[in-house]
Amino acid sequence: MIRLLDVPPGFLRVYAVLLGLVAGSFANVVIYRAPRGLSIVRPASRCPECGVPIPVRYNIPVVSYLWLRGKARCCGARISPRYAVVELLGGLLSLAIVEAIILRLPHDTSLARAAAVFTADFFLAIGLLIATFIDLEHMYVPDLVSIGGAVLGLLTFSLRPGVTFTGAVAGAAGGFLVVWLPFDVLYRKVRGRTGMALGDAKLLMLAGAWFGWLGAAFALLAGAVQGTFFAILLFFAKGKIEEPPEVRAEKERARAEIERLPPEHRARAEAELLRDPIHEGPAEPESIGQARIAFGPFLALATLEYLFVGRDFVENYVRWLGFRF
Repeated sequence: MIRLLDVPPGFLRVYAVLLGLVAGSFANVVIYRAPRGLSIVRPASRCPECGVPIPVRYNIPVVSYLWLRGKARCCGARISPRYAVVELLGGLLSLAIVEAIILRLPHDTSLARAAAVFTADFFLAIGLLIATFIDLEHMYVPDLVSIGGAVLGLLTFSLRPGVTFTGAVAGAAGGFLVVWLPFDVLYRKVRGRTGMALGDAKLLMLAGAWFGWLGAAFALLAGAVQGTFFAILLFFAKGKIEEPPEVRAEKERARAEIERLPPEHRARAEAELLRDPIHEGPAEPESIGQARIAFGPFLALATLEYLFVGRDFVENYVRWLGFRF
């Protein structure tokens, strides 16, 4: 049996970074294409501006962006720095999994089990990276990430210490209900709009499926604190919190389509449109309480924090309070 101890740590680190950079490049494809209803498999990478296929030599993660100085080789169009950022984050997250999780496994752990742990956590990290940037740009989380990630969490529960299948199922159900019931169902009855979108409930379901009720609770609380802090800083820095340009453009397109409808169908279409969380709330919020921000990135960040340091942090905090964990 080949043990984890038999593989040089330097090799694991280099392999993790290279794999993460490549995964980050694929994540960029998903982030761009999935919200637009395009296939994430075909065609091969193309310039978003002119549609010319991108040769492999100009599609090397991070390196190509720096080499081309942020401009497309084919038409000179500006390339968003988001592409290099996502690729770099993919590499860093992959390396973090090796450093914080894999290299801390018992020395007699088989290489097969270590590879299984790395693969599961790697898919989780890249999925949360995709969810973060889609939510930042379009203010929604794809079910492929949230529901798919929750299913993967349930299937791989045995790879995480202290997590049972029953605990994972209870964590997933509790994570979903603790957002959906008060912030979607009840809040909508009182305020006429949702307090947190259904996508956030599904992300918390993912956290619960991976780490049980403790992980879901940590993700909700840590995500709320970090999200609130960010919103306050942004509001005081800019004086307002604006929706992402893609969301505003989507709203304009939807309302333009409604205006083209016959009068007898227009009222019904407007009512259906207002039931979509993206179209709820005032178009120009006058206070921070009315503003809408993407909460998914903060839930994703808190879930990653729990993956790397969360359980140790919670255990130490509970012991400090004098309780037995």
